[in-house]
Amino acid sequence: MDVAIVGATGDVGRAICGSLIERGELGASSRLQLVGRTGGSSGAAVHGLRVDLIDAFDERAPHIDVATSPEDVVADVVVMTAGRTVPTGTGHVIDRDRLAADNRKVFEEYADALAAHGSGHEVVIVVSNPVELAVEVFARRLGRHRVIGMGAWLDTLRFRREIAATLGIRRHRVSGFVAGQHGDMMVPLWSSVRLRGLDPDERAEIVDRLRGDRTLASFRSEVATAKQRIASTPDVASAFAAIDAYPPDVQAVIRPYLTHQSGAKTANGTANATVDLVRTVLDGRDIVVAGQVLLDGEIELGGTPWTGVLGVPVAVGPDGWTRVMLDDPAPDESRALWEVAQTINESVVAWGGGAR
Repeated sequence: MDVAIVGATGDVGRAICGSLIERGELGASSRLQLVGRTGGSSGAAVHGLRVDLIDAFDERAPHIDVATSPEDVVADVVVMTAGRTVPTGTGHVIDRDRLAADNRKVFEEYADALAAHGSGHEVVIVVSNPVELAVEVFARRLGRHRVIGMGAWLDTLRFRREIAATLGIRRHRVSGFVAGQHGDMMVPLWSSVRLRGLDPDERAEIVDRLRGDRTLASFRSEVATAKQRIASTPDVASAFAAIDAYPPDVQAVIRPYLTHQSGAKTANGTANATVDLVRTVLDGRDIVVAGQVLLDGEIELGGTPWTGVLGVPVAVGPDGWTRVMLDDPAPDESRALWEVAQTINESVVAWGGGAR
């Protein structure tokens, strides 16, 4: 199987390349294509990155080659990481409108090239932001089942980790999903949380204790208040410690936010979630993950079959996602998803990413 990383020389792209090889996801007969752009700094850097990866992983590296034109991207799985990224450091605000304005043409260029020159079977995993816009652009050109945004999976892994850390257990013992929009408007699906080794009554007792009497009606305001308080804490170490006082779903939003504010980046966490999705596609079996996908009536929101990009649990296999696995969400979850879905649709239209 072959994997192409579009934007391979960026922080996340580099981390994905290293993780794919180090975790053994690509064998010696596989191919890893590093994609940069002719005329830009990445056009030269991909050649150096190729040599660096071979130096680091020569004994187990797949065949590694370079592409510097969208028309030359060829792979079974294409990982889209190119485009402007969210800045780090104190005071920087995530401006999705600006990200969309800067990145939409990049998304369209690669989507059009894959539509014209690709195999017709490649699966695209979107990392670039705004992930919902990128999914819309690629899905409209390539077919919606072949395009998955990894933002909901990254949010899901963060949500599971925060639950596990609060309980003093490892993340692999926790299941459960995050839906909605990547980032502040994610929708934690508390009704989907399961804890390995516990019966339903024990699980319900622990979830009730972790969540308290809160519902998703107050979630966004809780996140906004928490971010303000954390941002006003002058010492970064103290700010990170203060996050532990919040419920796990709020932690899953504000801990990455503080990571950005601290001047660090979330490249390793993002790469890990992305490689999970790549492995899922390459595995050959349908596995349930969460991802941003273009829906066309698979679920009902507000009493109406919904069309538009939304993060939901989906079954993913070698041909992309096959079905939505959103089983009986709680009333507050359905309401939150409906509100977020409307916001995403309005944003995608405003960003110029609607149907062609």
